[in-house]
Amino acid sequence: MKLISATVAVRSAREPDGGVAQHLRRWLQSLGPLAVLIVLLLVFEIARHNFLTGGNLAAIAESAAVPVILTTGLSFVILLGAIDLSMEGVMAASSMTLSLLCANDVNGNHWGVWGIAAAIGVGLAFGLVNGVLNTILRMPSLIVTLGTWFIGLGIASILFPAQVPTVRDPWVLGIAAYHIAGLSLIVFVALLLLLLFHLLLHYTHLGRMIFAVGGAEATLVMTGLPVPLFKIAAFVISGLLAGIAGVLLSARLGDGNANIGDGLLFPAVSACVLGGTLLSGGRGGVLQSAIGAVVLEVLNNGLIQIGAGPYVRNIISGAVILLVVAASGLHLRRKLRVVK
Repeated sequence: MKLISATVAVRSAREPDGGVAQHLRRWLQSLGPLAVLIVLLLVFEIARHNFLTGGNLAAIAESAAVPVILTTGLSFVILLGAIDLSMEGVMAASSMTLSLLCANDVNGNHWGVWGIAAAIGVGLAFGLVNGVLNTILRMPSLIVTLGTWFIGLGIASILFPAQVPTVRDPWVLGIAAYHIAGLSLIVFVALLLLLLFHLLLHYTHLGRMIFAVGGAEATLVMTGLPVPLFKIAAFVISGLLAGIAGVLLSARLGDGNANIGDGLLFPAVSACVLGGTLLSGGRGGVLQSAIGAVVLEVLNNGLIQIGAGPYVRNIISGAVILLVVAASGLHLRRKLRVVK
């Protein structure tokens, strides 16, 4: 009985009605952001004539790698209908943990791979705390993760020594230094994580239940399924990937920094929404969110190349997000007649 009810909940959360109009709407939601990406690439190529060169595409891939990792983790929480604002604090704490435990110029620690594992573990611990506070104590995810954001920043600031700790561990530096086909290992790590968590989301029981929680949580609760465990797992995944992102950015910069995640949170949220992962939960996915992250990086890269200033870039980026989200989500707003 539980399995049947859960299956119904999943279907109600994910399957639209039939018909040509519905197929068109599904296309707008799933392929619309990809179409926007292709259009942007063509427009900037026409404007600059050298935008689609190998070197520039590699630069876009490098800049999009960490945002893709962040949106991958964030997507799991957003699919629940929740939000995770803690990633900047998690990245800060993870970065400082890595830089102080691996070989550096301020202390004698030399944990090597275990230092990397400890830094990633910090992210996992933050995700676990977020999930437990949200599900067991029933605190709103916005409040919980806003609080842990500042806790992470505070921990990073306390750990920060008198000088910026320079990372000297070859295991860490090699992640950014070693290149394959002109791309650093950071890009390949991002692609691997994207693939793994896409498969987890779409081909495992946990993934199906995360979709169902976002689309019909009340129904799942009535079946007696362990809904809190599914929600905690989503927050743990988000924290884990934020911790990995902090490690990768530290490897790229070669030091630990309490401000390493500054300015990455809200673009990540925007990328998820831009890609079609709805803030109301139940619809979207990590691939869609990743496309949204790449769209924002292509847009930023192209605007810089045509000479747009930072304020103009902000205006245009915001306008593109509003237009794409308005077009892709119009049918849902008409159907539900509710805007939250």
